[in-house]
Amino acid sequence: MDASDTALRGQNTTAVDQLYMAFELGEKSWKLSLGDGRRAPSRCTVAAGDTMAVLAAVENAMARCHLGADAQVYSCYEAGRDGFCLRSTSGAHPCQTTSF
Repeated sequence: MDASDTALRGQNTTAVDQLYMAFELGEKSWKLSLGDGRRAPSRCTVAAGDTMAVLAAVENAMARCHLGADAQVYSCYEAGRDGFCLRSTSGAHPCQTTSF
């Protein structure tokens, strides 16, 4: 039996509620991919700059993935264009953001 088949003893292996979100920021629309890493991600398109639609997509994805309201949200997107608008909006739903 190799290490990958060995049971983890004395370690907390409880799944943590996490939602992962990736953006493709276009001039007219933003494409989002959202998932918890256990199910296939959901994809949607919102109008560029429509941060309320982004927050609604996050809430829908959290419900689809059966995540609690305290779930951590991680997002990534490329810097520039509207990336900094997203960083300032993330205060509405706390999330860890990474820009490239």
